[in-house]
Amino acid sequence: MKPFVLNRHGRLVFPSSFLPELDFSVLETHEQLEAVIQRDFEAKAPTGSEILERVESGAYTTRYELLRDLTLNLLWVNRFAMTMYEKRPTRWRDAARRRDDLFLPNLTPWTEAARKIAAAEAAYAALPVTWDSEAEDRIFALLFDVFRHRRHEAGELGAIKPTVAEFASDRSSLTFCLRDYDPDYPTFGYPEILDAREERPELESLARLAMVLHNQYPWDRSGARLAAIDDIGDDEFVVVFAPRDREVLEFIRRVKEERPARPRPRAASPRQPVSPLPPVVVSESFAVLPRLESLAVIRGEHICTNDDLIRNAAYNWSPMSAEEIREKTGIEARLYTERGLDQIALEAAEDALAGASRQPEEIGAVIFCSCTSTRLIPSVATWLSGQLGIFQTHASFDLIAACAGFPYGLAEAVRLLQEVRRPVLVVFGEKFSDKIGSVRPSRMIFGDGASAMIVAPAAEGEPSDLEVVQSYASGPASEVNSIIWPNPAFDNNITVYGPEVRALVQRYIVQMLEELRSVPHPDGAGATLLDSIDLVVPHQANKTMVTQLAAAAGLAPERLYFNIDKVGNASAASIPLAIYDAVQDGVIDRPMRLFAPGFGAGAVAGYAVLRIDPAIVVPERTDHDGELGVGAPPVTSSEDVREAFGD
Repeated sequence: MKPFVLNRHGRLVFPSSFLPELDFSVLETHEQLEAVIQRDFEAKAPTGSEILERVESGAYTTRYELLRDLTLNLLWVNRFAMTMYEKRPTRWRDAARRRDDLFLPNLTPWTEAARKIAAAEAAYAALPVTWDSEAEDRIFALLFDVFRHRRHEAGELGAIKPTVAEFASDRSSLTFCLRDYDPDYPTFGYPEILDAREERPELESLARLAMVLHNQYPWDRSGARLAAIDDIGDDEFVVVFAPRDREVLEFIRRVKEERPARPRPRAASPRQPVSPLPPVVVSESFAVLPRLESLAVIRGEHICTNDDLIRNAAYNWSPMSAEEIREKTGIEARLYTERGLDQIALEAAEDALAGASRQPEEIGAVIFCSCTSTRLIPSVATWLSGQLGIFQTHASFDLIAACAGFPYGLAEAVRLLQEVRRPVLVVFGEKFSDKIGSVRPSRMIFGDGASAMIVAPAAEGEPSDLEVVQSYASGPASEVNSIIWPNPAFDNNITVYGPEVRALVQRYIVQMLEELRSVPHPDGAGATLLDSIDLVVPHQANKTMVTQLAAAAGLAPERLYFNIDKVGNASAASIPLAIYDAVQDGVIDRPMRLFAPGFGAGAVAGYAVLRIDPAIVVPERTDHDGELGVGAPPVTSSEDVREAFGD
């Protein structure tokens, strides 16, 4: 888990964005680590020589550009120290010679150091202020003090350091040597780093990273040198590297023993089904027709604006402005919650029951749709059943269909109605905010939220509120694996591979619209089911992408409703949240026929054609067991929410 925190200024902070800690339990080989390091540190970080070249060619136009390059360079220099080791200055006489879990780095002197240092210092002084002179000077002072006291080349650093004995066996080896060491050398405490505050979001991110880099060298840097073993006095200090935890040490041992990685299974070539599976017309396929009795939602209590993302820009992010995030995704803010996924799901379920005037003993089944649940035993659905006071159901189970959770969940509810002939509680919930880490595409898109619906048997002679349901899954392995969690390649964070996601969405949108055009108009108007749709409420994946692909497939953008700009992508909960907001916005102002398509992780997809009566919407609660709720003014993590929303 990679939870966000609120600092003393009330701002959201993502610690994983400035503390690049890797989970070494999922890394088997040196090659796997090198791939992660290359992607996260080396691909974006300039070398000292490249900074020199950019200075001398006049490539830098503002101080921020230089500050960012210095930061990335120093993070690259510390890529292994920060992710694998703790630095422990130790008297040379006290450095353990026989232990296999303490190491000394073997270093190469930094070439043209004086020229590179002087160029960076002169360039900063000559460049114009970008936003805030005082803040930029303060950040530069921290970064430059580390930069100018560099002693070694970064490109030749290895992840696996020699033990003290191995280092001592080569008399020409060089390592850090300190004349003395003050254990009380001033560093920045974790609260100070969390509470960093700059008016410009880009500078706030750099300020945190500068403090973290300062902490990597907690000694008088002016007195540090590179020294061979014969030049180190017994009372001088060397910087011993100790593994951060047991998983790092075990990884080092695996690499030294050259244990091979476990073979990975290969995917077969995909084959088309023997025949298409037609959509299910509910009134033709089932005897018990469904009626939608209530729709309740629970939102996150914290607004995370695009500016908040920039304030937390991670060490592996490319430069991107808040406006560019909006243009790319259609999102201006997403909602996060400090509550657990099970708690917001329970609140939504309670509200749905109350809105339908149903008692726990009337519920025949509970379905929980989510792809972010960490509760396995008992399942969230069975836990909800117990919390709600339901003594027994015909079935209570979790359904993992990611962003197609809404159509999947409703389809399962219709099938269960045939057996239980009593109301089914369907809950949709996601909590992404603590599973994203430093992966920018996921951080830009995903939010938290929950919703619940009561699907009950319709009275004799009443029409079905669910008219058509359809579901799909699979495709090329690249699309099936287009969204992954946990993902060892990205430190077990949720990751999104954009081109593959776009390919699967495009495939499914075309297929869905073709099917809707093949089904007759339900009212016998001589047209198609597609012609009968009053409003399209798609899964809120990415407004820009979905609008473009829908238009390419012949669906006019004005027929689509989005609320992703203010809530983000809540996966299984996104469609019911959007339906709710469409009622609140007055877009659904009477009973209307909706087309609700969903698509996402696992190359799953599906849709429902359903009738929504605004009367089923349950007013949002204003408190959550004494906590601030969505009905009250939300807690904001940025002073410029008004600006972000154009208010």
